[in-house]
Amino acid sequence: MRKFIFMCLLVLGTIGQVSAQGMPVYDNTNFITLGKQILEAAKQTENLIKTVEFMRQQKERIEKVSNVVKQLKAVRELARNNERLFDVVRNDVRHILNSPYIKPEEITRISKSFESIIENSLEDLDFVQQILSSDYLKMTDAERAEVLKERETRSKEMVAEIERKTKRYNDIISFREMQDKINNRATNY
Repeated sequence: MRKFIFMCLLVLGTIGQVSAQGMPVYDNTNFITLGKQILEAAKQTENLIKTVEFMRQQKERIEKVSNVVKQLKAVRELARNNERLFDVVRNDVRHILNSPYIKPEEITRISKSFESIIENSLEDLDFVQQILSSDYLKMTDAERAEVLKERETRSKEMVAEIERKTKRYNDIISFREMQDKINNRATNY
């Protein structure tokens, strides 16, 4: 039995030495360095967040400027189209109405058709002035630019319509002039 107790103590003694590793030792400089790195990363993240916010604000400003430029282009095109309309009415319609080949009853109808186009054009100009001079229905710049673009398209359609009518009436005048020459020619039979 003595031998048995001695063997048990010997086994316990060797097991105790094998499992006892001791206390781990930490280097405080590694903790300090790690803390500094975490603080530096936090500062960089904060700077990145500020940069992202600045970029977002700049993007919004660029979009606003872009919308204003679109509005200006649409207004400029509207003005050009209306100027074209007035030039056609001033020159071509006067020529049509002064033609001897236009009948008196047609003058009123021709005048009214061109007059309605000009009235629509003036109404569009008034509407555009209201849109640009006030916060028309609290529109955003993008919505305002869209409405102006629609008006620009409408003014282009009016220009095309007035040019078609002018061409049609000029063709009528040419036809009647040719018909008059044929009917009043001198015959040499």
